[in-house]
Amino acid sequence: MDWDKQTRKKFNSFISKIPLFHRRITQEAVTKRAEEIAKLRNAAQIEEEDVVAALFSDVPIAFYSMMVRLLEQSGFDYKKYGFPKNNNFQK
Repeated sequence: MDWDKQTRKKFNSFISKIPLFHRRITQEAVTKRAEEIAKLRNAAQIEEEDVVAALFSDVPIAFYSMMVRLLEQSGFDYKKYGFPKNNNFQK
């Protein structure tokens, strides 16, 4: 599935900040989940909302604060999509 160019750029930046031994699995898992989410929206391409939703749905709570920091550093605006939705989240 195609990607929105800005979303792809942000995602590549995000992935580059992940510890090396987690990058490939993170990239594959998030890409797969983001595509599923985009298809559920009947979207023609993966957009920022899909990547953010994929990350928040698949990242264990123990890694939320690191993920949020990396999202912010990479230019993702997760709050405009209503994340985090977990009341136990602590930044």
